Amino acid sequence: MKLLVISDIHGNMEALNAVMEVRHDEVICLGDIVDYGASPGECIDLLERQGIPMVMGNHDNAVAFRMDCGCGYRYKHLSQSTREYTWKVLSDRQLEFLRKLPFSLTRMEKGVKLYFTHGSPLSFYDYIRPDTPEELIRGYIKGLDADFIFVGHSHTPFVRKVGDVTLVNPGSVGQPRDGDTRASCAVFDTETMQAEIIRVGYDMETARDRIRKNMPHADELISILERGN
Repeated sequence: MKLLVISDIHGNMEALNAVMEVRHDEVICLGDIVDYGASPGECIDLLERQGIPMVMGNHDNAVAFRMDCGCGYRYKHLSQSTREYTWKVLSDRQLEFLRKLPFSLTRMEKGVKLYFTHGSPLSFYDYIRPDTPEELIRGYIKGLDADFIFVGHSHTPFVRKVGDVTLVNPGSVGQPRDGDTRASCAVFDTETMQAEIIRVGYDMETARDRIRKNMPHADELISILERGN
């Protein structure tokens, strides 16, 4: 079975449509459906309509409960200003959908335990990156019974082994920040137990037009998409 793992969509419907075309049997989303992008409601509706299992990201939490997103200084002003737009365009039903998202999900595949969350097993505010010190990661995952841990949040894709555990970050669908402007996702093969990072081009022109037409800080948001960081 091919399990498509997606994360950090951030209201980019064009990028979400593109990654959903990647060959797969099932999908799991690691959160941050909203903020930064112009189509948060459409993204929620697509995921909900297809019955895709999802966990809560820090931006989903911030929108749902009107809290601080806990994100880095570089992007915080953008998250705060675009959240006002997000509240304006989401329905009460869509907000309630965000409120009900779980912190984590687990599943078994052929005796192998898979764990899915947004940031780390301790908090959706924690960043795990390709260069995060192994000692710090061991602290995040200490005591967790899992063979594979899937995380998002950093917008940086990687597959990394720490002890007996493999960590997989699919990168960001809607706002990549690793210098590659293409939407990022991962496919996990439950037969081989291998994860592959996949990059997909998408209709950035339409995404830009939606931002320019509807959102504050449009030039800055568009620049991030065009740079990939």
